[in-house]
Formats: sequence, C-alpha cells, structure tokens
Amino acid sequence: MIKIFRFLFLIFCNFILINNHSFSDENKIRIGLLVPLSGDNAKLGKQIVKATQLALKDINSDRIEIFPKDTRSDPNLTLRSALELKKSGISLVIGPVFYKNLTYLDEVKDVTFLSFTNKTLDLPENVISAGVNSTSQLNAIKKFIKKKDIKKSIILIPNLNYDLEIKQGIKSSRIKIFKQYYYDSKPTKLTKQIEEITNYEIRKQNLIDEITRLENLEDSSNEKQIEKLKKRYTLGKVEFDSVIIADFNESLQTVITSLLYTDVSPKNKYFITFNQWFDDSLLKETALQPIYYPSINQQNFKNFQKKFFKQYNQSPNHITLLSYDLIGLIYYLSLNNELPKINKAFNAKSSFKGKIGIFDIEKNKINHRLNFYKTEKGTLKEIF
Repeated sequence: MIKIFRFLFLIFCNFILINNHSFSDENKIRIGLLVPLSGDNAKLGKQIVKATQLALKDINSDRIEIFPKDTRSDPNLTLRSALELKKSGISLVIGPVFYKNLTYLDEVKDVTFLSFTNKTLDLPENVISAGVNSTSQLNAIKKFIKKKDIKKSIILIPNLNYDLEIKQGIKSSRIKIFKQYYYDSKPTKLTKQIEEITNYEIRKQNLIDEITRLENLEDSSNEKQIEKLKKRYTLGKVEFDSVIIADFNESLQTVITSLLYTDVSPKNKYFITFNQWFDDSLLKETALQPIYYPSINQQNFKNFQKKFFKQYNQSPNHITLLSYDLIGLIYYLSLNNELPKINKAFNAKSSFKGKIGIFDIEKNKINHRLNFYKTEKGTLKEIF
C-alpha cells in the first residue's frame, strides 16, 4: 500500500527535537550537486545552488550538507566532478541538469544521481530521472480525458529526438489513444500532413458540393446558408474528439494554426498539449484557445518565485523548484531510513508531497502527479 508522505517544508520548523539537534559528522547527510557553474548555463547552475540553500534554510536543520561541483554542461567534466565527489565519500548526488551529461556516469559505481532530466530511456543504472517526464504528463492528460468523458483522442508527435519518450509515456500511462500521428515540424510539410490527418481534401470537396447543390436549387431561402458556408474551409466531421499535441513554443502554435485552417477548432474539439510551464505567449494567443495542459502546481511555483526573489533579488528558472523539492525529499527519506539506506529507499514504493506536487517513487523511478490547466481568453484556470 502506497504511503503518502505529507510533507511541507514549513512544518519542519515545528520539529524542534530534530531541528535543534547538532549532528556529528558521521550522521550528517553529505549530498553532491552537479550543475554548470561556468560556461553558457552558469546562471542556471548558480540558481540551482541558491535554491538548495533556500531549501536548507527552510528545513532549518544542520543534518544536510551540500557540495556543489561544476559540470560546465560537459560530459567529461561531469564525470571528473562525479568521481571527485565519490572520492570524498559522497554516495548521493543531485544532478546533472542535462541528459547529455549522463553519458559516463555508469562508471561512477555505488553513487546514485538524481538528475533533472525528464528523459527516462537509456539511462545509466545509477541515474534516476527526476524531471517532469512524458509518463507524468500523460497520466494527467488521461485523468482529464476520463473526467470529460472524451471517447476518441489522437496524439500528434513531432519527428524529433523525444518521440521515443512519448511512446514510452503512452505505454506506461496506459492512456487510450485512438490514433498516433508523426509530423515534420517544417511548416511546408506540416500543413500537408495536418490536411491528411483531418481529411481536409474530402471535407473541402464536401463543402464545394453542398454549396453547388444549394445554388442549383435556385431557392432564395438558401442564400443565408450559402453565405455562411462560403465562410468555411470544409464541411464534415473529423473522427476524433480531442487532439493531444506533444509540442512547444512556436512549433506548437504552428500546429494549432494548421488545424484551424482545416476547420478543426479548439471551440469544438479539445486541444491538449504537454507541460508549457505557464508560457505567457500562450496566454496572448487568444485565437488559439482554449488550450489544456498539465503542469506543476502554479500557486506553489508563484510562492517559490516570490521567496526566491526576496532572498536573492532574481527570478528563478522553473528547474530550481525541482532542486528545492529534491532536498526536501532526501531529508524526509533520512528521517525514515538509516544513512546507508537512503539510496535504496528510491527503489521502494512510496510518495512524497513537495512544492511541485506529489512525487511517486518506485523501482528507481520518479513520476509526478501534476495539476491540469485551461488557457482561455487570456487567462489561466486550474481544472484539477
């Protein structure tokens, strides 16, 4: 039976016996932190360090010590830094940030890495993906589909390097997909592919035939209907109730625009996409709304942003919230496990409530129970 570990960082202030206790060196939890502290991603890496420091401050315990090491977003430097952490006696590391930096970490035996990546395939055995993966997102989409009693959902997947992750997410979440389609992100090819998916040519011909039929009747009472039809692109239904678009940013908007051109509108079909991290540009594109998507708890993220800004006078990247939660997760596991067993605790079936939401942990895998949002008329509404 899954135990829900109800955890909020502020509660730790009430654990006086724990928080005020000074731990000896052998009882301290020494955590490595592999992040880019130099190079192009240094700003992100330094923010992650600050987020872990903020978590330690909120926990108010001297039991945890953090040891940051630079990766410079380079796989070779990542390996060297990881080996240095191991040599110093550290067996649990948060990081690295990027998937490419996991390349050589299987050489670092007896060390567990909690990586920020949301990719789950082809990971070294000692790496746990802690990012918001496709399974987590499709689990939330599956819940929404059930809530709205949607019968037929198609999914549109770009031919990019994460298509296999989405396939795995579909399999792991057991979401019912009516049909899967893969498309080229280049606009010239995409338009033709969307036309094929929506049976555009057939529906376009249906419209032409219907207008011709009404005009041939030479009945003045049909004039309004004819004018109405002439404002359309097609006539006839598509064979799905919702479309899941596994894309982001401008590419996502291009797909939606192509669907609108074929008379498939979010006004009569559910347009669902993947985690957009509350992208403001989506709020501005009211013609493309409503759009639904899963994401982390928005209110918690806003509260974290305010706290981070107040402490450091910077607006944090969303990844920093994950590092904040991972410190809390490790601390909580340390309360229920002896130090040598913390790494093994990730193999047990359990759950943990952080700021992002609930983490489900099992067999060295982490999934997130996400919230679900609707963007409509320039505003964001929480569905669940």
